[in-house]
Amino acid sequence: MNNTLEPVIRPARESDAETIARFNSAMALETEHLHLDPSRLLEGVRGLFIRPEFGRYLIAEWDGRVAGQTMITYEWSDWRNGVFWWIQSVYVLPEFRNRGIFRALMEQVEKEAGAAGGVCGVRLYVESNNQRAQEVYCRLGFQNTAYRMLEKDYVLRRE
Repeated sequence: MNNTLEPVIRPARESDAETIARFNSAMALETEHLHLDPSRLLEGVRGLFIRPEFGRYLIAEWDGRVAGQTMITYEWSDWRNGVFWWIQSVYVLPEFRNRGIFRALMEQVEKEAGAAGGVCGVRLYVESNNQRAQEVYCRLGFQNTAYRMLEKDYVLRRE
């Protein structure tokens, strides 16, 4: 492929749902060794198109091919009287990594957050053992916080 190409970032369409689900499945397996239920995952992806108040996906294309994605979800902060945008479901196909695709996705997120008004910050979480991703996020200006994430998971089970 031509290295002078740039990623094109666009809003995801409902027709992207199967690709997004496939990318999410690959990401879960690669980063957390989780096997996600394909039908539940696809319905979860489709659910965001039905309920856009929960969030949305951005797609990165490279030379006309879908190469990566991210999801933005929303969290109200009463402390800041604003909305945090959470970056989730980040995935770039292995053959497209190290081409600035995630950087382009983040630049689009930050551009849209600035234009939206009322966005008080962008947050993400990362698997504690995923050092490579942590380094990428830090290079893009993310910082560790004083918070630890805890959860009670009612759906996913490790295999």
